[in-house]
Amino acid sequence: MKRGVLRRLDERTLKLVLAVFFLALAVPAGVLIVQAYGQLKWQSLRSAQVAADELSARIDAALRTTMAAEDARSFGDYSFLVVEGDAAANFVQRSPLSAFPVDSALPGVLGYFQVDASGNLTTPLLPEAGVAAASYGITPAEEASRAERVAQLRELLARNQLVRGARDDEVAAVERPRVQPQLGVAPAAEPPASPQAISSQAAFDRLANAAPPATRVAAPAREDAAGAADARRELEEAVVSAARAGRQAFERQKRVEEELVAETPADAALADAEPNAAKAELRVRAFAGEIDPFELGVLDTGHLVLFRNVWRDGQRYVQGALVEREAFAAAALEAPYRGSSVAGASRLSVAYQGRVLDRFAAGSISYRSAAGDLAGTIVHRARLSPPFGDVELTFLVDALPRAPGATLLVWVAVTLAAVLLGGFYLMYRFAAGQMRLARQQQDFVSAVSHELKTPLTSIRMYGEMLKAGWADDAKRQTYYDYIHSESERLSRLIENVLQLARLTRNTQRFDLRGMTVAELLDVVRSKVATQVERAGFELSIRNEAPEGTSVVVDGDCAAQIFINLVDNALKFSASASVKTVEIVARRGSDGGVLFTVRDFGPGVPKAQMKKIFELFYRAESELTRETVGTGIGLALVRQLAAAMGARVDVRNCEPGAEFRLQFPPDRGR
Repeated sequence: MKRGVLRRLDERTLKLVLAVFFLALAVPAGVLIVQAYGQLKWQSLRSAQVAADELSARIDAALRTTMAAEDARSFGDYSFLVVEGDAAANFVQRSPLSAFPVDSALPGVLGYFQVDASGNLTTPLLPEAGVAAASYGITPAEEASRAERVAQLRELLARNQLVRGARDDEVAAVERPRVQPQLGVAPAAEPPASPQAISSQAAFDRLANAAPPATRVAAPAREDAAGAADARRELEEAVVSAARAGRQAFERQKRVEEELVAETPADAALADAEPNAAKAELRVRAFAGEIDPFELGVLDTGHLVLFRNVWRDGQRYVQGALVEREAFAAAALEAPYRGSSVAGASRLSVAYQGRVLDRFAAGSISYRSAAGDLAGTIVHRARLSPPFGDVELTFLVDALPRAPGATLLVWVAVTLAAVLLGGFYLMYRFAAGQMRLARQQQDFVSAVSHELKTPLTSIRMYGEMLKAGWADDAKRQTYYDYIHSESERLSRLIENVLQLARLTRNTQRFDLRGMTVAELLDVVRSKVATQVERAGFELSIRNEAPEGTSVVVDGDCAAQIFINLVDNALKFSASASVKTVEIVARRGSDGGVLFTVRDFGPGVPKAQMKKIFELFYRAESELTRETVGTGIGLALVRQLAAAMGARVDVRNCEPGAEFRLQFPPDRGR
């Protein structure tokens, strides 16, 4: 009982020591891997910041290029007809802005427009009064479609009081004359502008001078810890500072140009120019004009309006384009965003004067940042160049892409975990095996002591009785037989121990030679017959192999194998009803020779069929066992058989157990 308790305590102590040792290595390694993974997270964030800055610069450059082309358009381009070549040639053609559907490098343009000082709307989509649209290749159906688009433009602009509505044009029966002197001629005094004109111009001024609110678009408030909040603020400040320092303001100035304008007959009739001007179908006149850069406004309907002021002869004209915001954002902002690498790391928020207009998210996730601690952090913030100066692009962390070293780090972590777990498992198995081996050796010493003490005591007792003459002639022979039997048992035990020592030290020398099966069985009979008879068993030996069949064996080692197998059969079938030990030799399926040793006892439990050939293994506890033995007999059988190239195994019969010794065929014969 005490030995079992000590055994459990030893195994528990071993597990505890190895567990503490494992944790002492695994915890620091895990901390290092987590720290390295966190560094990769910040590296990924930095990569996303660089990609966002590059994307912002690319979007801004594309819009600057587009707006440079729009800024370069002349005053006359916003009319249906424009003058080409020398003014004396009187050659006019359709404006490039008169194409329908509207063709513009600026995405989402619904149409171009011009608002005069009186608030009247004109557009290059329709010709001026007195010009036949059919003469310029416009069919009636197309003209109707153009008129619908112009009506749409008028309605959208009129809602924000930027132009006179359709009803205002109907009630305005008389407009103040438009004086258009030639280049270099001083204009005449102009009557005061109408209230409607003042209202339209004031509306454009308000649109241009709208003050941004005090609040700005920021990342969602997520401050899980003071350290994370400080790190986030520092990152945001660094990003904003870098954006401001890395991008210079796009300076745009007013320009002055000399313009050639084609007058319609209606325009000529109103001019203070030559008396015969009304007779000409079209007339080209030259003017001096001052053109302001474009500005951006957002209407209540959500549409964008790009407009500029043009000063001609002291009168103000507003020219521009009405832009559908969704189409503009999809082409100019969303498409470059989704085509960039930053789309997989962050979402894009587009704000105008602090008011969010659009949000875009690609939704392509490689892995989420650790515990989502960076979700919502500002990656990059940038303002576009004028006229989009009030448009701000803000990139917020959505899902960080996998950093280049993340895969390597994962494999390192997996490998380290496998090495630690596998190493400690093997260490536990080895240590536990050594502990079991030590216990088995202790049991072996105890068994050998028992095996030696008992027969020696009996031999000594019977020897003393014989020496003192206390036994008569009948008992004297019995005592002699007992002493001889116990002496043989001691000899077998000592031989097994010596054989084990030789095999352990690799000093065993084998004399392998060919023997016929009959010769080997005769040797076995002479070795085990007396042992079987004294145990009260019957020995049955049959040779079923063809005559002359031989095997290559070491005679002494082969005899030792059969002695141990027979001794094992006698011990474990002592209480069997059939007291017989059978030894049979027959031809094996591979051409070799198969020897079997069978008893008629209870057999071998299936769970122990492989263990019984292990060194020092005993199926019974040392405290409760009923059979004698040391646990080395069958282990020697396996080792000796392997040394001669044979295989040994066991199977249960009904009843009993059968040990099978398979020798390879003798190739020498």
